[in-house]
Amino acid sequence: NVGFSGGERKRFEILQALLMEPKLLILDEPDSGVDIDSLSVISMKIEELYRRGTSILLITHYGRILQHLDPSILKVHIMKDGEIVMSGSGELVSEIERRGFQKIFEECGCDE
Repeated sequence: NVGFSGGERKRFEILQALLMEPKLLILDEPDSGVDIDSLSVISMKIEELYRRGTSILLITHYGRILQHLDPSILKVHIMKDGEIVMSGSGELVSEIERRGFQKIFEECGCDE
């Protein structure tokens, strides 16, 4: 994938996963450095992998890729200092985007 743009590299990685059909796929920031069109394609292929039976651990710092995924397939975990401190649906991401991490952490007692 030498000479590929960021979006092309990410799409190529997803294509490899589609061909290999893994049981577990770990995606570390697949939305980093990609344009909106690439994000849409990547999201569709992630859903396709999920529907084929692949378990997916998607790591991201931004909620934008989650807005492109079917909410019914999402289980969101929020980590702080290496530990899962909250879990929920895609709505948890929306709440954090509205209110910020600090407010959420204060309410759950995770701000210490």
